[in-house]
Amino acid sequence: MKKVILLVALVFLYSCSSTTSIGKKSLYDVLLIKNDDGANIKFFEILTEPKEIKMLLGDPELSKLISEEDTKKSSFVILNAGPTRENHNKIKIEKVIETPTQIEVYITDTQKNTPVELSDDNTFHPYTVLKINSKKPIVIK
Repeated sequence: MKKVILLVALVFLYSCSSTTSIGKKSLYDVLLIKNDDGANIKFFEILTEPKEIKMLLGDPELSKLISEEDTKKSSFVILNAGPTRENHNKIKIEKVIETPTQIEVYITDTQKNTPVELSDDNTFHPYTVLKINSKKPIVIK
């Protein structure tokens, strides 16, 4: 009888245990990689203030990917490749590392820039948008 009660108690305790695991949130997410519609100059911009980040919500694609909570808890990086005749984005995120004082974003940029000719349909303006799940200062290397 004691064995049956012990067995029932063990089954009950096992069934009450939590089966969900708490996953660790990734340090960064690549929100968008576009091969066109970027700016006419090459630049890397870091957005940390909620007012700056709300600017991204004006983009129809990004507004679906960014929540109100993200504007308070995350920073964003815009990697604009500038004008090029290559029809794909060649700025690659190699790795993102969190140190005790900052976030380091390592990129490889092999995009070949071309002179801007607004009338040329063969000129593309690729860009990438990253979400960094931290408010630490960001350094691009």
